[in-house]
Amino acid sequence: MRLNDSTTADDLAPPRDCDTPPPGRPARSDPPEAVPGPPELKLTVVEARHNWNAEDVREIWRFRELMYFLTLRDIKIRYKQTILGVGWSLLQPLATVLVFAVFLRSMGEGVENYTLFVLCGVLPWLYFANATTNAANSLIGNERLVTRTYFPRILLPASNVGAATFDFLVAMLVLAAWLVVEGPAPTWRLLLVPPLMALIGVTALGFGAMLSGLIAVQRDFRYLLTFGMQLWMFCTPCIYRPLSGIGPTMQQWLPLNPLYGIVLNFRACLLGEPVQWPALAASAAVSALILAVGLIYFRRVENTMADTI
Repeated sequence: MRLNDSTTADDLAPPRDCDTPPPGRPARSDPPEAVPGPPELKLTVVEARHNWNAEDVREIWRFRELMYFLTLRDIKIRYKQTILGVGWSLLQPLATVLVFAVFLRSMGEGVENYTLFVLCGVLPWLYFANATTNAANSLIGNERLVTRTYFPRILLPASNVGAATFDFLVAMLVLAAWLVVEGPAPTWRLLLVPPLMALIGVTALGFGAMLSGLIAVQRDFRYLLTFGMQLWMFCTPCIYRPLSGIGPTMQQWLPLNPLYGIVLNFRACLLGEPVQWPALAASAAVSALILAVGLIYFRRVENTMADTI
């Protein structure tokens, strides 16, 4: 090809800023933009611990929402597909009171209103019995949840105690209405009822945590618990007998039963009777000891719980 005098080779070459590549050369591409990666997740290492410390308390507080939903789930499951629904929380104490009022009325000699007397003792006892029994079976009842994910295991027995507290509050509405109609005039001792309720819940949590660990390791304790609670009820005579029917020697030793002092003073606060402070102090000390022993044993078993349950 012949070039004119005014035309040079540089004039025929493609401009440098042109995107069209010369023949036989690949097109120039801009470097790809950097795509931001996913944020780095905080690494959490779960290690076996043998004692409770402040970090455990903070961890339970972080899982407080889970505690709420576990309690709500237990309440819903208990009354799901039932005709009476929440009425079952009223039927059980009323049926127990009816048995005592009909067949064991002779034990209430000297009591003016024996039915109300027994009801004030049966309600806190059933609260403790139901909370302890459900908490003791909470681990084996949630086997899949325990073996597949991590969360503070103590939330399982604690949520069952919370569900039993709901039943107790519903039953207390009936007792409150009864006290308004036939009970004595209220006194300042009613202010002690909420702390006594909390003390019952703490005692149930201690027993429930200890028994749940025992049942997870050895299933025999599950069957011992069934009739053990029935025997324990009759070993707490303040539920169905006044103090006048209990000998002085027995009154000295019975406060070692944590439910004795609590039930005795729970009724005294509702009926306006004097508070038995020595019995309450002894039962409260035993309850605190049971809570400490139950939580310590639960922590020891928790390390191998997912393998043995």
